[in-house]
Amino acid sequence: MTIPFTIAIDGPAAAGKGTLSRRIADQYGFHHLDTGLIYRATAKALLDAGLPLNDEAMAEAMARKVDLGGLDRAVLSKHEIGEAASKVAVMPAVRRVLVEAQRAFSLKEPGTVLDGRDIGTVIRPDAPVKIYVTASAEVRAKRRYDEIADAGGKADYQAIFEDVKRRDERDMGRADSPLRPAEDAHLLDTSEMSIEAAFQAAKSIIDAALSRNA
Repeated sequence: MTIPFTIAIDGPAAAGKGTLSRRIADQYGFHHLDTGLIYRATAKALLDAGLPLNDEAMAEAMARKVDLGGLDRAVLSKHEIGEAASKVAVMPAVRRVLVEAQRAFSLKEPGTVLDGRDIGTVIRPDAPVKIYVTASAEVRAKRRYDEIADAGGKADYQAIFEDVKRRDERDMGRADSPLRPAEDAHLLDTSEMSIEAAFQAAKSIIDAALSRNA
């Protein structure tokens, strides 16, 4: 049996992996999953039900109900949901449920693009393409600042910068599935790259892997 082609894209917050992943999925006609959204969807379900964020059994039950096909990025991208998700995402029981869901999604035909923190190291360490997208904390904070400002919101660059650093420490320091590049991942530093340049670099890597798999 031929396993569908999976592209694993990992990296820290605001490195550009989401935009890149969606464009790659469009380019190759693959299914795309922003795996961070499923943790956010779990947290939102708890918040909507007025349930505590520190009840692991309840969080696990909510994780089992998440519909991977019904994730609303606009709703789930809210800051308060992200904060709640960071508390839920460290729970081993929740991670086990959502790891299984992500692995099942990765088997969709004709192929998939999964972006997150541990796709190449935990979810699909056998993926034929692993790309680790990163950028300096300063650049990532500036991107997030510009995103909020462009949408008409009020933003404090220093607060965003501190938040980016805190998230990095939390993601890289957690005991279960810490954020780190897989040993065989291609590193893509987008600090001084346009999205077009990053896309072309990723496309070269993917095309080479597809030709090897042909």
